[in-house]
Amino acid sequence: MSRIAQIYRYPVKGLSPEALPKTEVSPGRCIPMDRAFALAHGSTRFDAADPKFLAKSKFLMLARNERLAALRSRYHDETQELVIERDGKQIARGRLDQPVGRQMIEQFFAAYLGNEVRGSPKLLRAAGHTFSDVPRQCLSAINISSLRELERVMKVSLDPLRFRANLYFDTGVPWQEFDWCDSELQIGDNVVVRAISRIVRCPATNVNLETATRDVNIPLQLQQAFGHADMGIYLEVVNGGTIRLGDAVTPP
Repeated sequence: MSRIAQIYRYPVKGLSPEALPKTEVSPGRCIPMDRAFALAHGSTRFDAADPKFLAKSKFLMLARNERLAALRSRYHDETQELVIERDGKQIARGRLDQPVGRQMIEQFFAAYLGNEVRGSPKLLRAAGHTFSDVPRQCLSAINISSLRELERVMKVSLDPLRFRANLYFDTGVPWQEFDWCDSELQIGDNVVVRAISRIVRCPATNVNLETATRDVNIPLQLQQAFGHADMGIYLEVVNGGTIRLGDAVTPP
């Protein structure tokens, strides 16, 4: 039986993860505060009163802005403050519920990324909206056994966080999670999720999170070795509750 080994949220799309000991989930929703904010190019049009799904190319992202990997971010729920660090030193902070705080964060990224940004970057937020890579709200999950199989083929060690998933578990059988698509599974005592699709991987996974450089081509390696560019699955919450580290993942 596999168990939940790691839980993460990404408060700001494209920035670093935050590890969680547990999380509440609700039907049809993502992990609270996951991709709740996004840093968009100045040319991106977004209506916070009527939020719509936007392609990842509209935002700052690792796939094109690998220098983001050199930063560590922390979002404080109580104060709504975002702190940015590099090499263990604070280099920017701002309260995201206040215009001046958002402006400080935007100005930092404008200076940090320079001409990589199309226009002045904008920090976006809309109540109830998530800046996911897919139109529907869901969780992303990685089977560590599948990752180990990729490592075996590539003959390199890969940081699981390259794949920016919410949940990590290990079935002991590579690619077993793909068989779960279109089926329901249980996590812990009462959470039920439906596996809705595989996750097709993009160049963001090529970025080494320690060096902030591109050192491999994971989509290409997946395609050459396994005939697909997929790693992980998307899960839609059917029955809500609490997901905790160590919770059993019961397949269909």
